[in-house]
Amino acid sequence: MEATVQPTNQKRKSAILKIALFATGLSGIVAEYILSTLATYFLGDSILQWTLVVSFMLFAMGLGSHLSQYFKGKLLETFIIIEFTLTMLVSFSAILVYTIHAYSSYNGIFIYGLAILVGMMIGLEIPIVTRLNQEYQSLRVNIASVMEQDYFGSLLGGLFFAFVALPYLGMTYTPFILGTVNFTVAILLYFKLKHLIQPNWQFRLNVMMAFVFLAITLGCIYAKPIIIFGEQKKYKDKVIYEFQSRYQKLVITQWKNHYWLFINGNQQLSTLDEEMYHEPLVHPVMTLSANPQNVLVLGGGDGAAVREILKYPQVKDITLVDLDPAMTQLAKTHPVLTQLNDSAFYDPKVTIKNMDAFIYMDQTKKFFDVIIIDLPDPRTVELGKLFSKEFYQLCRRHLRPNGLMIAQSGSPYYSTRAYECINKTMQAAGFGTTKIHNQVLTLGEWGWVIASKSLKDNQLKETLRKLKFKHVKTKWINNESMLLMTSFGKDTYFKNRIPDSTVRVNTIHDPVLYRYYLQGNWELY
Repeated sequence: MEATVQPTNQKRKSAILKIALFATGLSGIVAEYILSTLATYFLGDSILQWTLVVSFMLFAMGLGSHLSQYFKGKLLETFIIIEFTLTMLVSFSAILVYTIHAYSSYNGIFIYGLAILVGMMIGLEIPIVTRLNQEYQSLRVNIASVMEQDYFGSLLGGLFFAFVALPYLGMTYTPFILGTVNFTVAILLYFKLKHLIQPNWQFRLNVMMAFVFLAITLGCIYAKPIIIFGEQKKYKDKVIYEFQSRYQKLVITQWKNHYWLFINGNQQLSTLDEEMYHEPLVHPVMTLSANPQNVLVLGGGDGAAVREILKYPQVKDITLVDLDPAMTQLAKTHPVLTQLNDSAFYDPKVTIKNMDAFIYMDQTKKFFDVIIIDLPDPRTVELGKLFSKEFYQLCRRHLRPNGLMIAQSGSPYYSTRAYECINKTMQAAGFGTTKIHNQVLTLGEWGWVIASKSLKDNQLKETLRKLKFKHVKTKWINNESMLLMTSFGKDTYFKNRIPDSTVRVNTIHDPVLYRYYLQGNWELY
């Protein structure tokens, strides 16, 4: 009878340790994603931030594994304390980052430091559990089962973060859910293996458990107001709406009777002067087009570009492609945006596609008279793909013979090299192009590139200068403004700053544009 009971108890203890490793794998990968997302939001350049955070955490895991050799006794107690520590670090990661941001500009140092601490704790856990489990399994089976549970947990953690945590819980509550996983594992181990812990250590662990439980309970209650406080410090004006979607952080702020829309902390529009952006974006190409019946908008999830397009009665169909359903839904439901866009998304002519613009252009069989590209600035490699030669070639393929295209192209003064790169890339895709610019009060000097399948560069510029806009109701744009927008002064001003030979065409395999953009003179903005 004793021989039967002993293996059963061993299997049960081993199973508990494996559950702990599974939870460790899950919480570890989600912790990486949380910190990477926070770094992207506060520091920008998602590829760089994800690379740095994951690299720091993997390095720290190795460091933690190295340090684990110096823990020679009380391994179970050590493991439970590590779980309590991880609970606190992970649960309060978002709150701490937002709070630091409110009072300091050293977000990066803090986020990377937090990544190293979390990585060290995870690195300590795996060897310690392996050593605890060696009493119950042979080395061959022990190593295999420990790593297996850790990797399986990582898969579930990744799926949880991508499909549940970020889109539904956001950065406010996801860290606490993750911390609760670590805390639950610690409690399970403690009560199931309590008989292996000395009484004086039981008292210490009970105190720690009570403290951690109280901390995460209070944290859950006060997380939202603390994060809103930290968020508010990021903006000059009152935050009236904020939402973390699966793809991006959406924020609306208010100053007096005007509103600003931000995506990932970057201004998209202001009700104070959005016409000075959207009228140049839409009316030159729409007026220049002989018969714009089918129009494609890539981006433009706020609906303001569609509002302007609907002023043309000959338009029969408008397709808007925006990656984030949260953005288009916000434009359909939030009173600030529905007033801004005149509820344009409810017009029967409008079809909304929530998908990647590159994939849409690659898959669609439709052809268009006008394509309007109203995408965020190319500050990352992912966005740079939508400003590439390959992407513009796809657009050209789906334009009718006399088709026209316009793309928002950043600032010709704050990021001159990036602006010229977009123009050069469109030309490489087979378009005749001309550049236009306008002083938007809240954005500064902003620019667009207009492209034509049939007109050459000089022809396009001269034709644009003759446009009158008398057939459409506008608030700002007219013939005089077109003369100003197509004028840049002497070409030597730009050529002295960036010789043509130094600007390369942006392609998927040579993504130079985002580097040009980040190297701009944004400190002057």
